[in-house]
Amino acid sequence: MDKIKNALLLLVMALMIHVSLPAQTAGDGTEVIGRWNLTFKIEGKEMEELGLFRHGLMAAEGFPGWLEVKKSGFSTLVGYYVGYEGSARPISEVHYSPADKKYYFTIPPQWMNVPDIYFEFTLKDDKLTGHKILDGHKLSWTGVRAPSLKREKPPVWGNPVNLLDNNLSRWIIPDNNKFRMVDGVLVNTEVGGNLVTTEKFNDFKLSVEFRYPAGSNSGIYLRGRYEVQVEDNYGKEVSDVSIGGIYGFIEPSVNAAKKAGEWQTYEITLVGRHVTIVHNGIEVISNRIIPGITGGSLDSNEGNPGPIMIQGDHGPVEFRKFVITPAM
Repeated sequence: MDKIKNALLLLVMALMIHVSLPAQTAGDGTEVIGRWNLTFKIEGKEMEELGLFRHGLMAAEGFPGWLEVKKSGFSTLVGYYVGYEGSARPISEVHYSPADKKYYFTIPPQWMNVPDIYFEFTLKDDKLTGHKILDGHKLSWTGVRAPSLKREKPPVWGNPVNLLDNNLSRWIIPDNNKFRMVDGVLVNTEVGGNLVTTEKFNDFKLSVEFRYPAGSNSGIYLRGRYEVQVEDNYGKEVSDVSIGGIYGFIEPSVNAAKKAGEWQTYEITLVGRHVTIVHNGIEVISNRIIPGITGGSLDSNEGNPGPIMIQGDHGPVEFRKFVITPAM
């Protein structure tokens, strides 16, 4: 009998707690929860003043960004933000003003020597419209919900394609290109432009052999949006910005890097948002979801196919194998 009474008492208490919780209804600001692909509109003068030309960040339709908003506890909104460069950064709180239905938040700068960066935006017809105050410049932007990229069936793989030839015929060559083919090896000896494939891909497997000198840094962008880090991190602790990781999002399970100057391998599989990375024969990322684009992406149109991009604007790197197997 006592057991029944205790059970009833616990049930009543649970109901009282549930009733006392603030209800999450339409119009309370939670409609913005989710992941968003952003596009910033920046004029040429603003790019020059903000130093964006130095990073090769030029796009006719605008610059990409990414925003995630989620709930912490009963009502507080928090999130993550990715700009045109750098890694995913936490947002301590996304504020909401019910009176004018506006959202706003502030984050510290990352790689720029500027004051804290202020964001303000509204939600209408399930789209975001807002602006960003960066070093006194007001930059307008829009946002659409990021696609899930779920696949209903496993991929059927096509034929492997070698992306390296003596003429670099499968790549778009930038004006500031420093890449060249030397005895069948793609070599970048100094800071220059990024190489982008002429062809765009959905799902694929990518087999790469690479090496770099001591202290160097590069990266491989999957669909031009998700950077797989290439950096001299031999013997260091793993992080989401170290070799073998998806920059700013996913850290490798172990550091499988070899010493600088030694040839290394990547076997990368990307299906939808799911990525698997085998580094030097060790599976360091196993079928993990990539939440969104990483800094330095070509665009934020995640629902579309995208090219492979090799980062050439950081440091020297060499590739003696670059073979892609696209899904049919």
